[in-house]
Amino acid sequence: MGQQVCAGAMLKCSFGLAPGTLLVLPANGVMTAVPDATIMDNKPVLNIAPFGMCSSLANPAVAAATAAAMGVLTPMPCMPMTAAPWMPGAPTVLIGGMPALTAACKLMCTAGGVIEICVPGQSTVAVP
Repeated sequence: MGQQVCAGAMLKCSFGLAPGTLLVLPANGVMTAVPDATIMDNKPVLNIAPFGMCSSLANPAVAAATAAAMGVLTPMPCMPMTAAPWMPGAPTVLIGGMPALTAACKLMCTAGGVIEICVPGQSTVAVP
């Protein structure tokens, strides 16, 4: 299994102009110091914070603003549009009956962006 992802992980979207954060509710009951994530922690705003501005022409707001600006790409505020779970997950590690979210997982936005994990939210601490 890759590195487990938990609440506070830093995310990036291929069309976002700023990093985002993964928010994980303690509903699964599995925590390191903060709640651990599963592949189902994919809900817009509840789990996936916006990425500043979106520059994808597949985003209707960006397409409309770009058309109004005579074809000049005009980024608009990001609102993640995620419908499917993170993939692939850890098939042998279950949290609340769902595969655990690892640092290698990706999440697709319906506006065409690929969301990936930059910092999983955990770090190794040396104990003296």
